[in-house]
Parts: sequence; structure tokens; C-alpha cells
Amino acid sequence: MSRNAPLGFYEFFAGGGMARLGLGEGWSCLYANDFDPVKAATYRANFPDADQHFHPDDVWQVKPSDLPGRADLAWASSPCQDFSLAGHRKGLEGGRSSAFFGFWQLMEALNAEGRAPRTIVIENVVGLFSSHGGADFTALCAALASQGYRFGALEIDAARFTPQSRPRVFVIASRDPGRAPLGRCVFHTRAVEQAHARLPAELQALWLWWDLPAPPARNTDLASLLDADSEVMWRSDSQTGRLLEQMTPLNRARLNGDEHRTVGAVYRRTRAGAPRAEVRTDGLAGCLRTARGGSSRQSIVVAQDGGIRSRLLTPREGARLMGLPETYRLPGGGTDAFHVIGDGVAVPVVRWLAAHLLEPQLAYDDAGVLAAE
Repeated sequence: MSRNAPLGFYEFFAGGGMARLGLGEGWSCLYANDFDPVKAATYRANFPDADQHFHPDDVWQVKPSDLPGRADLAWASSPCQDFSLAGHRKGLEGGRSSAFFGFWQLMEALNAEGRAPRTIVIENVVGLFSSHGGADFTALCAALASQGYRFGALEIDAARFTPQSRPRVFVIASRDPGRAPLGRCVFHTRAVEQAHARLPAELQALWLWWDLPAPPARNTDLASLLDADSEVMWRSDSQTGRLLEQMTPLNRARLNGDEHRTVGAVYRRTRAGAPRAEVRTDGLAGCLRTARGGSSRQSIVVAQDGGIRSRLLTPREGARLMGLPETYRLPGGGTDAFHVIGDGVAVPVVRWLAAHLLEPQLAYDDAGVLAAE
């Protein structure tokens, strides 16, 4: 391959195309799919060339012949609900996360045809490591090994790049790591270490400790990404009062209400059968979620000059927390917008991963030779 040519990739479960945005201009999308109509419409709205490569297909219906050529990378952000620590922990046998196997049967078929992707990235929630006591992660690693891949994992929190607490697992698998950077790094968290330790010896022997540098210190906080107070709709005093009543004294004390402006992000949860509002004022939003219920959409509270106001986080603010550009076209309505962004991957995380690991690795061909400039 020529180093001047874009790197080709397939994007499965593409959603609104956030992995594609993170990969950037040096990459060419050969195929993308997502069968969710809202996400599919959003993808098309943001990528003028979508008609050439995007397909609104269930991954189980995709055939190997639908995938052109041989990709340098296959990216899969498969549905995470069954891996989530907040879910029912059905693991790889769950209805949603079983979509992974629809993706994986395609990788097996491509390998049989001699055109398996050189690298695979599987992105999911941190619960992937511990699902079914680690059995699901072991099964995933065994699947990768069966098709000739070596692999390793990183836990990256989007909070290193954007003011949103959003830890995610990135399993990176390579058929030939070439001269990719290897070594211990800050993204080898305790959860990564424990997941590796639970693997059987034959899979540990195939493990790669990918070395990804830590990014510079983040220079933004939640308040810096919010719309101007005059441009948003605030709740009434009585509505805000009901929200404050759902806070414990500890949470309420975080909103000092003095002359300094305190900005907090609030989640509403059910604790011991009672509604609770939990606020954080550390400059971070909580992890954005899809808007499937009243507790899934975050509120913003502002305490200043002895008063407290509250409102919902806007879709555009949520998009900024995912690292999306202002030009990114969101669906109309908060529910659809958060359905797209809450299921996405933070764009700056993908860019960092691509620049410091994927692109250096793929600069070498399958024989470990640096591609011609």
C-alpha cells in the first residue's frame, strides 16, 4: 500500500458516524452500517458520500460480498446494554450484545476469503471485562485468537479529552502488530490488569500491551461548553425546588449558592425505591446516555448569589461533550438527539487512538515493512 493513500475501514454499528469523525481525513470508509432509523438518518445528514457506502442493515443480514476489498481496519461499537454494569448482565448471550456475533461471523468469512481486516477495534463499556465473571471477555479473546489475531485492551475515559466522565474499553486486535508501540501505559487500568490476569495462559501469550501516550491536560470544563444563560429554557422555581428536595444533604451542600458561580450536572436515579438527584460539581458531566427514560437525561444546576436555577442539558451541549463539531447535524428533538450521541463514542478519544496507535501500526505492511511514502 502507499502511505499517501487513505487507510480503508469498515464501521459496524456506526450510529451517527462518530468513529469515522475521529479517524479523520486520512481514512476512507469502505462500508458502514446501522439499522436504527434515527441513527441512519443522522449519518446520512452528516456525510454527503453516505450513499456510496452506508447501509441501514441488521448486521446479521450483511453478506461478505457486501464488504468491498480488504480493509485496514474494522471498527465495531456493538450494543453495550448487556455488558453494562447497570444492566441485567446477560453478557454475550444477551439479545442486544449478541449482535457482536453477527459482526464476528463476517470477520470469519472474510478471513476464509483471505481478506480479513489487518486490525480490529471493538469498543464497549467497562462491564465487558467482568461480564459473567470474565467469561465473556475470555470468549471474545478466544474468538480473536481463532482468526489469527493478537490483541490487547485499553480503558480510556473521555474525561481526559472532554468534560464528560465516560470510561470505555477498546480492544485492539492485529494480525501483525508490525512496529506498533508496545509497553505499559496509563490506560492499562486495574480493570485491564485484572481482565488480562483472568485469561488462560494460551490467551495471555497472545496479549499485546499497547502503548498509548497520555494526552495533555484537558483545558475545558463543563461550564465552558454550556450555552449562554439567556439562550436556554430554565425550569420554574417550583420545579427546581422539587429537584433539590430529591438531593441528600451531602449533594445539596455542593451547591453553596454564594457569590461564586457553581455549575453542576445532575442525574436523577432511584435509590431504595425513592427518587434521588445526585449532583457533581467537579467540572465534569456524568456519562451521557440514550434518552429512554426521565432519569437518563442530565440536568444542569447553577448556584449563584444565593439562588439556584436548573434546566435540562441541551442536545448541542451534549454534542460538545462528545467532541462533535458545531456543524454536526443533530436530529430534531432531545430524545432522538440523545439517542444518537448517548450511544456514540467520543470523537477525540478515537482521534488520539488513531494518531498514536492505529496509524503507526498500519504504516507497516503485513510483512512489517514501512509503506512507501
